Amino acid sequence: MNRSILIVICDFLLVSLLAFSTVDINKATDTVGERRLSTTILTNAPPEASKDLNAVMRMALEEERRNREQLLSELARSRESATETQKRTQEMQKELQAREQEASRLQQQQTNLQQLFSTAQANLATVSQQLQASTAESQRLSQQLQTSTAEAQKLSQQYQTASAESLLSKEKLAAMEAEAKKQTEQATVLQKQLKEQEAHLAELAKSNQLALNEKQQLATKLQVAEVEKRTATEQAAHAQEQVQAERQEKAKLAEGVKALASRSGELEKEIRENRPLAPNTIFTDFVSNRVEAIFTASRSGLLLDSNRRKDTETVLMTDGTNVFGLCHIDDTPFTLWNPGIDWEKITGSLGRGTTQVPLNSVSFHLNDPRIIVIPVSQADARKLGGKLYHVSTDPFKFQDAVLVGAREGYYGECKFQIDLTTPDYVKLDRSVLRGLFGKFNPSRGDLVFSKTGELLGIMANSTYCMMLKNFDAAATIRFGPDVRAQHTGTTLSLLFSSLQGLPMKLQ
Repeated sequence: MNRSILIVICDFLLVSLLAFSTVDINKATDTVGERRLSTTILTNAPPEASKDLNAVMRMALEEERRNREQLLSELARSRESATETQKRTQEMQKELQAREQEASRLQQQQTNLQQLFSTAQANLATVSQQLQASTAESQRLSQQLQTSTAEAQKLSQQYQTASAESLLSKEKLAAMEAEAKKQTEQATVLQKQLKEQEAHLAELAKSNQLALNEKQQLATKLQVAEVEKRTATEQAAHAQEQVQAERQEKAKLAEGVKALASRSGELEKEIRENRPLAPNTIFTDFVSNRVEAIFTASRSGLLLDSNRRKDTETVLMTDGTNVFGLCHIDDTPFTLWNPGIDWEKITGSLGRGTTQVPLNSVSFHLNDPRIIVIPVSQADARKLGGKLYHVSTDPFKFQDAVLVGAREGYYGECKFQIDLTTPDYVKLDRSVLRGLFGKFNPSRGDLVFSKTGELLGIMANSTYCMMLKNFDAAATIRFGPDVRAQHTGTTLSLLFSSLQGLPMKLQ
């Protein structure tokens, strides 16, 4: 139930009380008419206002229940959407892996094609070199044939000249004929070799053409492979973008689920923090978690107060970082006076059940030196166990509070009023006191709890409660078998002077 509903309920109760307490003025001033005594027996039947209040409370609770069910349904839908999105993301990741494998296969195929293309280029270069060599040889043979043909023509002319002149002898003519025949045979052989070279050149040209065709095919296949690779890369990038988008959507859904869960937790926290507890519950909680504090102090001498021991009960509280105990100076061996007592030995312990932990020091609160703050380590707090009470962050949330007598064992409900002249204290309204257990007589050292179970403060005297806002210390006394060097008497005297500076109503 939130604060606005509580305000509406309180206003409704106030109007109902005013309505039922109105006096009929005409009947009150009528002195002529005969007064009749009513014989109707009044009962304790609840008024209509109580029924309306119950109806309003039921409506508020029903509204809270519907809001909670709506939040739970939204959380379930968000979880189902997140699960479906995760499944789709997994499918996209599988598809992306398959496409990456296909891209790797195409990359390998492209590499193989490039190797084949390089081999074909090397073969083509070799064939081109052979073709160039054959062409050079053909040109050399052609020049040799031309030379032989020219010589044959020259010999033929010489033969014709010799025949015409008839001056040569038959031997010379035969020799010349033999030489001409020989030249003719050589020309025939050269022509035959030239034809063979031309045939070989044709074969080389054919091989060159085949190599060019194969090179063209490999280049085409390489282009196709590059296109397929580019397409696969684009598809993989698109799939990666889709996966990234799915992840972002999933992250947004997760943030929404977290925000919804946080909102639900905040709603539960607000309901829990604004739900007042019964005084019986608060006192039972105190009894279950209280610890016993024992203090002893001694000094040499024959006086009756040379040795003191004080026992009290308190609870452990925390400010979020450190752990403390709390009690009044009347529950310790110390006394604020001038002159103060110089103690020689001071010891102390905290106990809960069979567990005992020693105390190392106590501090006097900066705002009021009568309030004793007992530092407790985290390790000792874990040994003692029990609940660590939190200091109330909003002490004015409820006007009523629960006061617990740590020494006497009584408790009851009371009201506190704000005194503007003492901002660190609240005043106990003694006109409205309702004890629930024991002889209820609020006094100094009693612990005050808020209606939500948080520690509100401690009674500095029988009327004013000091609220706990911090744990700052005005002075600290360390415990040990020899504390004479600390001059506790001087410290207590200075603290007494500080106490005298407070307003009289607080002293």
